[in-house]
Amino acid sequence: MNKVLYVAGCMLMLAATPIFAQETTIDTTSVATTSIVATDDMASNDTTNVGEAAAVKQDSIPADTTREKIDGVASVVGDYVILESDIDKSFLDMKSQGVSTANISRCQVLGKLMEDKLYAHQAIQDSIVVSDGEINSTVDRQIEFLLSQPQIGSMEKLIAFYGKEDEQSFREELFNVVKSQQLSQRMQAKVVEGIEITPEEVRQWYTNIPEDERPVFGDEVEIAQIVKIPEPSKEEVEKTINKLEEYKRDVEENGSSFAIKQTLYSEDPGKSQNGGVYKITKKSGFVQEFKDAAFSLKQGEISEPFKSEYGYHILYVEKIRGQERDVRHILLRPEISDKAIQETKEELDSIRSKIMEGKFTFSEAARNFSDEKETRFDGGVLRNPQTFDTKFELTKMDPMLYSQISPLDGDEISQPLMEETRTGIQYKLLKVIKRYKSHKADYSQDYVKIKELALKEKQFKEIGEWMEEKIEDTYINVAPDSKDCDFANNWTKK
Repeated sequence: MNKVLYVAGCMLMLAATPIFAQETTIDTTSVATTSIVATDDMASNDTTNVGEAAAVKQDSIPADTTREKIDGVASVVGDYVILESDIDKSFLDMKSQGVSTANISRCQVLGKLMEDKLYAHQAIQDSIVVSDGEINSTVDRQIEFLLSQPQIGSMEKLIAFYGKEDEQSFREELFNVVKSQQLSQRMQAKVVEGIEITPEEVRQWYTNIPEDERPVFGDEVEIAQIVKIPEPSKEEVEKTINKLEEYKRDVEENGSSFAIKQTLYSEDPGKSQNGGVYKITKKSGFVQEFKDAAFSLKQGEISEPFKSEYGYHILYVEKIRGQERDVRHILLRPEISDKAIQETKEELDSIRSKIMEGKFTFSEAARNFSDEKETRFDGGVLRNPQTFDTKFELTKMDPMLYSQISPLDGDEISQPLMEETRTGIQYKLLKVIKRYKSHKADYSQDYVKIKELALKEKQFKEIGEWMEEKIEDTYINVAPDSKDCDFANNWTKK
């Protein structure tokens, strides 16, 4: 892998981890700036061990990065300024993640930062929109994450740590940083969204790699599971629905505040984000029942109680703006009795015993007994959310899942394992179907992974052509000290 790809890879690693960044106003000589921390959206990414990097100790940060200073401009890309301190902080971020920077130059890091700003600049030109609600939700999650770190602990310490005057100024600056990040990400996605690859292109890509240079895949496993979810009694379900109906009546007939009831009673862990308001369109990633309710109501109306995989809801449409709606909801989960939990565990114990006695196979049991609709028809086989393949590379596996399957040998089936998920409590049996030793890429065995690598290279080429075109059309100014850099892109337009 060449140095350009290496730098890109190192800095992409930091996309899901804390990043020091600045949002500034353009000045041709110098810019006053204050540093803050920004993290990418961690709802959908793995945050294992991120905390240690997020809370960089105060004494490990140069003193001048925690107070205002005059900072030299390294380059300007469209409406964005990149400061010399941005480059310094990128190196600090990489080192805090344990990434070796020995073979990475300032020129390479500056080039990568300029790419990011070009994406964000072009996103604005292409009218790509990131709603304030999405940005505020991300900001809330990031602040919540930072406050959970032992080195911070309180908002007062967080504000002092990053040299801000108050919480509002911290939030405003973080808002601008997150907005720039999300614009960049959406522009990148737009550039490659229509790119596909044929099986023949995959085969040619693979055969063109010299055998001694083919990628090596680490130890992998295929896993299956049988899931049972304890069910509430009919009485508990009725009690929950009655409570929701009571909240609805109190708002409609007595003028009570839906927002206050949401704060007091909703069991949705996301209710503290953005003041409990969800901004939703028909393409938003909410469960269908939630979207159906949101788009069946007029502004100011409250739905009847409805069920989803998360529990029971009532939903209030607070505001309608074209195709977007601001909604609130109250989520209640019927109480699951200890008896129901114990019965579920005993049922899985019984299923496990019958599999071991040979009365049916694990796959047959999953199809007939599992409550997890996503896997039951595949015999309980799990799919890797990153590749959609059935193989999980051990070094990249979710730590919790790894700890659950690592003790299993041969055809051994786990004991019933209880876990809390976003939808509540469940029990599961796990089995390792097959283990694959670390090996050099094989076309027939590893086709899915090979296709993914070939597609990424094709996307990379498309991005290169896009970059070349947009650099010519965009105002770019590189500081004299950096004009001799051997950039991967023609930033100096020579």
